[in-house]
Amino acid sequence: MKIVENSVALIDYTLTDNEGTVIDSSEGAGPLAYLHGAGNIIEGLEEALLGKEAGAEVKASIEPAKGYGERNDDMQQEVPKELFGGVENIEVGMQFQSETDQGPVMVTVVAMNDEMVTVDGNHPLAGVHLNFDVTIREVREATAEELEHGHVHGDGGHQH
Repeated sequence: MKIVENSVALIDYTLTDNEGTVIDSSEGAGPLAYLHGAGNIIEGLEEALLGKEAGAEVKASIEPAKGYGERNDDMQQEVPKELFGGVENIEVGMQFQSETDQGPVMVTVVAMNDEMVTVDGNHPLAGVHLNFDVTIREVREATAEELEHGHVHGDGGHQH
């Protein structure tokens, strides 16, 4: 069976940036299971895997626009340190969920001084060219429940 809209694929993958630094890998965790077409993985990787079968090895080079988007400098802002009440030791790299007019957004602390904290609402991989090395382990039809829920259940997928 080929990977098509609403099929389930189990993949092993290694993700690197253009310098060859490993960003993420399924090694040691088992294959990642996803529902094709449900937005479970980035657009560029879905496009690269469409039509492939179990056993295929795929190398995909994904531009930021089809990955986690381009960096937007407007998503960085300074906020008063007192807004982090209850957090004793704020450090660069910490992530927090922030409520915005558009809903919750994850922000990362990128700088701080005694009074202000600079947070960045960009995804940590925004603006990064992504290189995937993928082996497709299995392709199957999605169950009615997986289609209804929009994600894979069982091994490599969502556990409810």
